[in-house]
Amino acid sequence: MRHIMLFLVFIFVILPPAHLFAQASVQRPNLVLILADDMGYGDLHCYNRDSRIPTPNMDRLASQGMLFTDAHTPSSVCTPTRYGILTGRYCWRSRLKSWVLNGYSPLLIEPGRMTIASFLKQHGYRTACVGKWHLGLQDNKKTDYDKPLTPGPTTVGFDYFFGIPASLDMPPYVFIENDRPVTMPTGHIDKSAMARRGGKGFWRAGPIAPGFRHADVLPTITDKAIAWLETSHRRTPDQPLFLYFALNAPHTPWVPSAEFIGKSGAGPYGDYAAQVDHTIGRIINTLDRLGMEDDTLLIVTSDNGAHWLESDIRKYEHLANNHLRGQKADIHDGGHRVPLVARWPGHVPAGSIARQTLFQTDLFATYAAILGQPLPSDAAEDSFNMLPVLLAEPLDHPIRTATVHHSADGMFAIRQGPWKLIMGLGSGGFTAPRRIKPKADQAPGQLYNLLDDPAESLNLWDREPQVVQRLTALLEKWKHDGRSRP
Repeated sequence: MRHIMLFLVFIFVILPPAHLFAQASVQRPNLVLILADDMGYGDLHCYNRDSRIPTPNMDRLASQGMLFTDAHTPSSVCTPTRYGILTGRYCWRSRLKSWVLNGYSPLLIEPGRMTIASFLKQHGYRTACVGKWHLGLQDNKKTDYDKPLTPGPTTVGFDYFFGIPASLDMPPYVFIENDRPVTMPTGHIDKSAMARRGGKGFWRAGPIAPGFRHADVLPTITDKAIAWLETSHRRTPDQPLFLYFALNAPHTPWVPSAEFIGKSGAGPYGDYAAQVDHTIGRIINTLDRLGMEDDTLLIVTSDNGAHWLESDIRKYEHLANNHLRGQKADIHDGGHRVPLVARWPGHVPAGSIARQTLFQTDLFATYAAILGQPLPSDAAEDSFNMLPVLLAEPLDHPIRTATVHHSADGMFAIRQGPWKLIMGLGSGGFTAPRRIKPKADQAPGQLYNLLDDPAESLNLWDREPQVVQRLTALLEKWKHDGRSRP
């Protein structure tokens, strides 16, 4: 009997039960985050059955995981959203109060600030960023590409970086690997003379590396992302990995590869978005082929709404931002409500829909919760743990008390429940008029009940003074406190 008891002690104490092994492995899944560039809420069929763009891979991903109907970006444009995702902090708390950086801007992420990548690296992850950076390089007034491009991706937590410095319409046009240009941008390219809808889109004049072609960027970064996944899995199969794959598309210039031209009913933009879906499919297939799908939380989303004009809607009969008001850069929901789909087999229910409001800053706290690790008080100040939503746990209250939105030119809005308060008149972005000076008898801002009026068409500012007062006070408090996470 004594031998039996010792054996049982060995089995259950020295060798924990099998379900505890499973639980331990679940706490460090691979994390893959794919961020499309300017992909709208209505581009995907799983969000808009009338979409003129074929998105079979995203639709398949939604059927295998969870689709969020109320996911938002920290800003309506590129740079501040990327800052918010990686730091878990609203970008308007940084030095950048409006618009975006360029290819010669210094690093926006403050020295010593924790990022998702540095946090995961501390907890044993291999980390990589592949694609569009757009968060600045070095700490000089103007980036000097003759010198190491640090501080940059490799100093904020990424073991590996390959990509382009900013948007594909911003010089210099060059690939960077880790902290050096692959080839120096010694050439010059003139501003694109093609019309916006002519297929080549738009780019600014400036330095370019010999042999650099805009149309090659999306296929090249996809190959690099896949190669990193394969190499990392082969060399250290037991070490979890984090891949932040930041696409350059379907942002301008619209330069789809030849096999995608004419694949959509939404012109060159739609064709490029179809190539984005194909790119996402290649990543999904790579994870599946490597046997990583069950141990990987894969999230696909976009950095802001689509840059899609009324003229585009009329010409192509395609609602890139679905029926939402506004577009990229705007304070209205078309600027910042985006698709977000998550797959984690065995944890995230297949074919599920989440209606809780999620902010992309929340990814930081959610990843930390998956690892069972606390966040420092001076990090991820605007990040809330959305893991209960991902796991479809029953909730009787929203996780977020409110969200703060920010337009390209710095217009604020705050959303709480159905109420959305906008601190100004106009779009704050690309849609005219950008700013309206209120008349003496006119409300100074906008208030909408999104439950009754998702199109943000009926301004209730004058009718609901108590709501205006309450939300204004909360916004000012969060500005003053420097955080919204308790």
